[in-house]
Amino acid sequence: MLILIAGPYRSGTGDDPQKMAENLKRLEAPSYALFKAGHVPMIGEWVALPVWHAAGGGKIGDDLYEEIFHPVAGRLLQLCDGVLRLPGASKGADNDVRIATEREIPVWYRLEDVPGVA
Repeated sequence: MLILIAGPYRSGTGDDPQKMAENLKRLEAPSYALFKAGHVPMIGEWVALPVWHAAGGGKIGDDLYEEIFHPVAGRLLQLCDGVLRLPGASKGADNDVRIATEREIPVWYRLEDVPGVA
């Protein structure tokens, strides 16, 4: 399955790039376990960041940032078979869960609940 890992990225960071990088590492943490279980892990920022940079993005939260970051997750959810929602406050991740639920895509809140993960 293609599984979107959703959780805090920008939330609670005050747009501090170091804190955002730490959040991205937390998002990436379950990716190997998902891969070992036969799945393909996906994180919206893996797609959004290079698109934003290629488009000339310069300031976190600018109009271009807003144009790209949340829509990327919505588009990815057209392809994903499930969502792993990590802990932590995040409007974006909550929106991912809402979209997944509307589309009847499974949402897991614990890594061990994802099929095939031991």
